[in-house]
This record gives sequence, C-alpha cells and structure tokens, in this order.
Amino acid sequence: MKLLILGGTGVISRSIVRLALERGFEVTAANRGNRKIGFEADIQTIQADRSDWTSFTEKLKNVRADVVIDMISYNVGEARQTLEFFRNRVGQIIITSSIAAYARPYSSLPVREDLEKPYSNPDYSYGKLKADMDQYLLGEMGKEGAAITIIRPSLTFGPGARNFGILRQNYNVLQRIRDGKPLIMIGEAINPWCFTYVDDLAAGYLLSCGNQRTYNNHFHIVSEETLTWGYLYGIVGQLVGKTPILYHVPSVLLKELDETLMGHLYYEKVYCNVFSIEKFQQAAPEYRPSWRFSDGMVKVIESWERDGLGVDQVKDALEDKMCACYEAFRDSLLKLKKP
Repeated sequence: MKLLILGGTGVISRSIVRLALERGFEVTAANRGNRKIGFEADIQTIQADRSDWTSFTEKLKNVRADVVIDMISYNVGEARQTLEFFRNRVGQIIITSSIAAYARPYSSLPVREDLEKPYSNPDYSYGKLKADMDQYLLGEMGKEGAAITIIRPSLTFGPGARNFGILRQNYNVLQRIRDGKPLIMIGEAINPWCFTYVDDLAAGYLLSCGNQRTYNNHFHIVSEETLTWGYLYGIVGQLVGKTPILYHVPSVLLKELDETLMGHLYYEKVYCNVFSIEKFQQAAPEYRPSWRFSDGMVKVIESWERDGLGVDQVKDALEDKMCACYEAFRDSLLKLKKP
C-alpha cells in the first residue's frame, strides 16, 4: 500500500513512518524539510511548505498514493484544502484531530465518540478550531471521492516529545526531581487521564489505512491505561530514585498567570479524561495498545539526553518563583492555625 504523509517529522508521524516501513508500506512524506527523521533513505521525501499551498500542491500533483495521512491540518481551511486536492486522487484521507475537540464536561464516561458534543469555547482556540474542523469533515463524509477518517489522539508521548509536564517544561521535571526541588502540580494531581505511547497510536493509524470499517467515521485512539497527573511525576521520580515534591495549585490561577502556557490546564486538563476504545476496536479488532507509561517514559528520557535537551532556564526560573509564592502562601495560611 502506498502511503503519503503530510508532515512526517513530528513525534507521532515519525513513529507512523517507522512502523509503516516495518509493515511493508511504500511511504512518501511531504514537509518543510526542517527536521531529519532518520528514514530518508527508505522513503520518498518531498520538501514543500503547506503555507504556500500553490507550490505545495504543485510538488504533490504527481504523487501516487492509496492513503493520505494529514498530520498538519489545524482548522477548517486547511482541512478543506486537503479534501479538495486529494479527494479524487486517493482512496482514503485520514485527518488528525484531537480529543481537545470534545466539549467539557463530557457527556459520557468513559468518553465515547458518538455521545460527545463539539468544543465551542473560543477562549481555548486550539480546541475550538479542531472542533470546527471536525464538524466540517463530518459533513463531508460519504460524498463522492475519497473516504474520510478522523483520528483524535489524546496526550501522546514518545522519543522526542516536547510536551511533558504541567509547564511543558520537559527535561526540567527530571532535573528538578533529581535536585530535590519542588514542582508545581495542577490541583490535587488526581485527575485521571489516558496518556498514549506513540507506537500504540501509530499502530492505530496504520490499522485504519485501507480499512473500510474506518471509512467515513471518527475515532479517538488512546491507551487503556488510566493514570493521574501525580503518577506521571511519580514515575519520573522512580526512574531517578527520588520522590517528587509537589506543590498543588488550582488550574484557574495557573491560567491567570500565563494563559498561553497554562490555559490548556484550565480548559482541558482538569476533567476526567478516560476514553473508551471500543468503537475503534470494533473497526480494527486486532488493535491492542501494549505500552505502559513507565516503559515509554524510559524512552522519552533517553531521547532527551541523547538530544542534549537540558534544562529550560526560563521555565526553571518561573517555576522557582511560583514555588516561592506557594511556600509564602502556605506559611501565612498555617499561621492561622489555632494554638
């Protein structure tokens, strides 16, 4: 099967490429060429920038593919471009959305795709844009041309990940635990979440390719392992032999401090994010996520150190200041205790 990936250099798409090659797919990746993925010798690569759509499509007009996986559409306009160009050129178009496209609070637990409403709060633009994109795609399903499949990942981690931690501070979490420094944690750290290892998600993408049971349908593909935010930091602590020191702060305060950096915590991460994968397993019965978070985190840390990621000094200084404020408030509050 011939597979065209729009993107191909991100954490998820690199895993899709690697697994696709292992499973005998013929792979072409179209991207800006700013990052290496390590498979350049085994795939056809096309250097093209989606922001210049005329040039992008000119370079792709002669590519032959059975399935297109679009990893780089974030709104209705971009999804429309993908559909209009590829609809009569391929058999299936898989477009990547996000669980951020679901309205909160959820209508079902565990969350089921067909019971949820689209996210509608414009204050969280990422969720709103993805939801609007999904609604457009759902309206296009079943029309003439390629079948459409929407895949919504949850928070996905793997080698090269740069989205780990409450402040998305990544390696800082590891180093602060090693150094015995406190870390800011959302709420009481007991919010359940499905965190998905990238290879499990990539396997789901490939099981969707050419699978008629996924045609003109939508799925979230996540791990079956339900964890908590505190557990994430606890696993990192186990890996370095230290118990994390956590300072619990309400998400609304974190959003008010820096909405760009921490708004997602308030709009998305405070809810119970447990997802059923029954619908996808009905379409792909062989799908069985197998990676545990603890094993995957070993790979993530190895990649940080291999890449020389190091401490983000700006975020580290911010976390120091936040922890100092927490300590001052805590000490003042405790003075109110009756003697």
